Amino acid sequence: MSHYKHHVFFCSTCCHGADEIQAYAKERIAALGLNGQGRTRINKAGCMGRCEEGPALVVYPEAVWYRYADSVDVDEIIQKHLIGGHIVERLRI
Repeated sequence: MSHYKHHVFFCSTCCHGADEIQAYAKERIAALGLNGQGRTRINKAGCMGRCEEGPALVVYPEAVWYRYADSVDVDEIIQKHLIGGHIVERLRI
């Protein structure tokens, strides 16, 4: 069994603004009470090799890759995928 229900990695090496969006996601998950063991973990990652597709994140254990433009996109991923269990096809890579 995984330590987390979802583990989300944000590419933060070369994606402009990724650090701020990752920090936003981490704060949002905490505010919703979704962080911690058995729940969701938000992490930074090095370059994940998807640079041509824009700022990227990946959600494990499903291994679903997303692109995002802003916090609105991240909120949609949180609500629909992490809470609702549905992949956000419009943002999927």
